[in-house]
Parts: sequence; C-alpha cells; structure tokens
Amino acid sequence: MKKEEGNRSAGVSPAVPGASRPRAGEVTIRERGHRPLPHWETDGGTYFVTFRLFDSVPDSLRHEIAERKKLPLKLPRDARPSIKEVEAYLDKCTGACYLRQPGIAEIVANAIEHLNGRDYRLIAWVVMPNHVHLVFKMLPDRSLSKTLHSLKSYTAKESNRIMGRTGTFWQREYYDRLIRDDAELERAVHYVRANPQMAGLVEWKWVG
Repeated sequence: MKKEEGNRSAGVSPAVPGASRPRAGEVTIRERGHRPLPHWETDGGTYFVTFRLFDSVPDSLRHEIAERKKLPLKLPRDARPSIKEVEAYLDKCTGACYLRQPGIAEIVANAIEHLNGRDYRLIAWVVMPNHVHLVFKMLPDRSLSKTLHSLKSYTAKESNRIMGRTGTFWQREYYDRLIRDDAELERAVHYVRANPQMAGLVEWKWVG
C-alpha cells in the first residue's frame, strides 16, 4: 500500500448508504492535504463520483453549522458540512444552476459519454442543475484524478464559451468513493438514477 500527498480531489465523499471501507493492501491512499479524509484509489476500481458548480453550496452553510453546533469558525474541520448537509443543499438546486440550461447540460452529458470506453466503463450518470453524479469502472492504467480533471476542464471551457462568461465554473473539489461490492454498486446506481426525482425534477432527461 502506498501513500501520496497533494490531491485535487479533497472533500467529503458523497452519501451512499452502506458503503464499505477498502481493506489495507489493495489500494493507493492519497492524503487530501488540508482535508482530514484520505482518497482511496485502485487500478481498475469502480467509483461513485460527484462534482458540482462553484456556487452550488453557499459559504454561509459553514457559518450556519458553526452557529448550530456552537463552534468557533476557526475550527473548520468541525464546522465543515456533513455528507447529508451537502447533498441536501445540492438537491435544493441552489446557485446559478447553469446545468439547467439544455445546451450546457448537453455539453456535460456528451463529454461524459465521450470518455466511456476510453477512460472508464460508464455504469450510471446524471447531470443535475448544479452538480453531476457518475458511477463508472476505470479502465486499466487510467487515472481517476486525470480523467476528472480532463472532464471538468473541457466542460468548463465549453460552457463558459457558450454562455459568454469567464471565471470559475466547477467547484475545485470533487467527491469520490471506491465501490467495493455488488450491493454497494446497486445502491450507488439507484441513488444516481433516482436523484432527479428526489430533487423534485419532473421529466428530467439528463440521466442514464
């Protein structure tokens, strides 16, 4: 087992009930820098991934959590939003929600499909108004971090070009979980496909 430092994928893993912890000796562990949680990665692994628009979760959320827990803001680890709190905000479709625009959602959906068979085997996906969920199995010798960087970079540039805007498009962090067994995979796929309904989106087409 190998440990590496410095990873752009810092963050809290998305909520997949019943997810299991990888066993030692089977994965590479990359530390998440200023974040307390490690990143588990293995060659050819199957992942549940979430990335979101830069304004999808307001900065005020951390202040709300600190106030509710009566914590000083100088304790970022304790005041960090929990998995459920982040997911709840995402499903409220807060922020600019650029992905609600069909042309922008199509750019992201097409890019996801384009990498299918090249970097990963796509199992399930959904483009929500302010975030994206993916379930896929990485192909051998492909890097999770490089694949997501490529996907986010291309879609950000194309989306900004279409909208005539500049600046940050995606949140720098992405959330990922290494899926360990068939039961966990089934739960992740169900979560992804049901996300539009859970968020109250009617006849949402950007899911597969």
